[in-house]
Amino acid sequence: MNKKYNKHNSFANILQKYRYNINSGDIIAGTIIQKESFGFLVNIGTQIAGYLPDEEIKIKFAINENNNYLFLINTTREFFLMAKNTDNKQPILSIKRLEYIRAWKRIKQMYIEDIMVNLKIEYSNKGGIITYLENIQGFIPKSQIEVKIEKFTKTKYIHCKILNINEQKNQLILSNKSAIFLLCRHKFKLGELSYGQIIMIKPYGLFLNIYGIKALLHKSEIKLDQKKQIESNFKIGELIKVKIIHINNKRGQLSLSQRNLKYDNSKP
Repeated sequence: MNKKYNKHNSFANILQKYRYNINSGDIIAGTIIQKESFGFLVNIGTQIAGYLPDEEIKIKFAINENNNYLFLINTTREFFLMAKNTDNKQPILSIKRLEYIRAWKRIKQMYIEDIMVNLKIEYSNKGGIITYLENIQGFIPKSQIEVKIEKFTKTKYIHCKILNINEQKNQLILSNKSAIFLLCRHKFKLGELSYGQIIMIKPYGLFLNIYGIKALLHKSEIKLDQKKQIESNFKIGELIKVKIIHINNKRGQLSLSQRNLKYDNSKP
C-alpha cells in the first residue's frame, strides 16, 4: 500500500514541477486502482485521485453478471475529464464521454467517405428500424427502407448508409435505400433508356421498379397526351419506357422522364 502511495506521490511531484494542470474537457491517462461503492478511484498523477462513476464507464459494455466491473482494476487507459468536485476538487472522469466523442468522430468520417455498413437490427416498428453504429443509436425511417419492415427480424442485419447526422442532438439517420442503390448503381447511367414496371400510381406521378430500385416518374415528365389522366392511362404491373434524367447517389433516388420519347408499346 505504501509502495503504491509513494509511486503515486512521486508522479504527482513530477507533474507539479512541470506545472501540469488538468482542466474540464481534457483527455488524460490514468490507472484504475480501487473500487468504491458507486465507482472507481483512478490514479491520474494528481494529489487527489480521480473518480470514475459506474454510469460513466461505457456507452454499451458487455459486463459480468454481478455488474461490479472488478475486471477494470489495474487497467490503464485514457479518460475524459468532465469536471472537478466543487467541495474536494476531486476530478470526475468518464470513459463513456470519451467513447462518445471518438464514436462521433468515426461516424463523421464514414459520412464524408459515403461508406456502406451492415448493421444488426435491434428492433423495428411502423415508423422504421432502430440499430447501432459505433454504439450510437441510429434510426432508419420507413421511407428509407427498400423492402417491407415486416420481413426483418431482430436477428437479421441490414445494409445502410448514413443519411444525416447531428452530434449536438445525438441524431443519426440511416438509409437502406441508398445502400441498395450503391450495390447496383453500375446499372444506371444518366440519359440511359430503360423499362420500368409500375408499382405505385399517385396524383403527382408514377413509381417504377427498375432493377429493384423505386424510381419516380413525375407527372410533369409524362407524355403530354397522357399526364392529364394518369390513373386511366396506366396500371400497376405495366412496363413502360423511360429515360433516367437524375441520379442521387447519396439518397439512392432516380428521376425519370418520358419526354421526347417515341411512344412504344413493345416490351423489353
